[in-house]
Amino acid sequence: MQDIEEIYRQYSKVVYKYIFCLTQNEELSKEIVQETFLVAVKNIKQFRGKSKITTWLCQIAKYIWYQSNRKKYREVPLEEIENSILIENPMEDIICDNEEKMMLLKEIQKLDEETRNVMYLRILGNLEYNEIADIVNKTPNWARVTFFRGKEKIKEEKRNEKGM
Repeated sequence: MQDIEEIYRQYSKVVYKYIFCLTQNEELSKEIVQETFLVAVKNIKQFRGKSKITTWLCQIAKYIWYQSNRKKYREVPLEEIENSILIENPMEDIICDNEEKMMLLKEIQKLDEETRNVMYLRILGNLEYNEIADIVNKTPNWARVTFFRGKEKIKEEKRNEKGM
């Protein structure tokens, strides 16, 4: 097993990009990355090498983020949480007004979890397909096809809305 400092140097940026896609909060993402590596150090003997280390680290980070959300938003309805996240953190990479951004994010929310994760990682995280593939433990081609299909579903939904 590699030295933990080397692992941190190699993978902290990937974990940060991944978790930032989910949180859209720089400080929270930094905290989660630190906690992720703390958990990884404590549990390094449990890593069996059946997956890539980036996948293992991103799963730890995702779990920590879920745990922090459960504590923070115990009594707040999920829809209200989603709306506040979307309002507070608009996607700056998509050139359209806030209403269109909200509509796009709402459309992405309707997709299945795997497609939604790929869309967020690609659009919000600005990750390459090979980076996405490492995180979700799939191939870069799978990530590319999943992203394309997600875009097509959203386009089709918009066409159906305009046709009605």
